[in-house]
Amino acid sequence: MAQPSTTNHKLQTTNSSSWLLVLSRVAFICNICFLIAFSVQMTDWIRNEDITSMIALVGYVMGFILNPLLVVFYLLIFIISKNKLKTVPSWLVTANILFLVIQILYILYLNDQRHS
Repeated sequence: MAQPSTTNHKLQTTNSSSWLLVLSRVAFICNICFLIAFSVQMTDWIRNEDITSMIALVGYVMGFILNPLLVVFYLLIFIISKNKLKTVPSWLVTANILFLVIQILYILYLNDQRHS
């Protein structure tokens, strides 16, 4: 009898925190688009303006909104229940946190007095 109970608990934990995995993947895609948009801004290697604007929108707007919220969720879930955070691969958590650091450095670069 202990076997079905354990299986149900694992299924419930997976279903309740699957939103975090999906959100983490979406944030990772937005972060990759941020890097592409930044490289296009510096070198203009994509000539198609439609693709460039779509990548910039996803990278700059969605990435700058979604990634900080996701990292706050990571922190809250880490404090409340470490088991729910185990549904997201550690490389994905680490990558999203590193992208947040890169985004903060980018904002600081844009607001630097010497940059203007």
